[in-house]
Amino acid sequence: MHQPKLHCAPFSNLSIDQLYQILQLRSKVFVVEQNCPYLDIDSQDQEAIHLWFEDKSQAITTYLRILPKTATRKNVMIGRVVVHHDFRGQGLSRTLLLEAFLWITKNLGEEPIEISAQAYLLEFYQSLGFKQTSEIYLEDNIPHLDMLKTDY
Repeated sequence: MHQPKLHCAPFSNLSIDQLYQILQLRSKVFVVEQNCPYLDIDSQDQEAIHLWFEDKSQAITTYLRILPKTATRKNVMIGRVVVHHDFRGQGLSRTLLLEAFLWITKNLGEEPIEISAQAYLLEFYQSLGFKQTSEIYLEDNIPHLDMLKTDY
């Protein structure tokens, strides 16, 4: 199996092609595949650190974004975790999340990490050290729950 290539960049360093691929993948999965019309382009990408894997043809296969804490965001957040349909079941999202934890620790310190996870992924995120911090709620008509990782 080809080892995916890791990329990490702030918004300002994304190429037009990279940004297009990221938005296309997120739209394909979160809007079309999950049949959930919502505004994915939420004005937070500009402040995010973007991590992704590319296959040997330089197509983005797995993606997430890291949002640093701010005056209005009390924790570092990981979001928009997505894997292209053709690459699921290979452990890429777990590997990319582990890379995100390393990036956060190296660049932001051992900060608590918050996620708003789709409820069906509860056990997956628990296996990575996240703990449930809210009841299940609907976000864009999909069951979600808040989770927090404080141990490294």
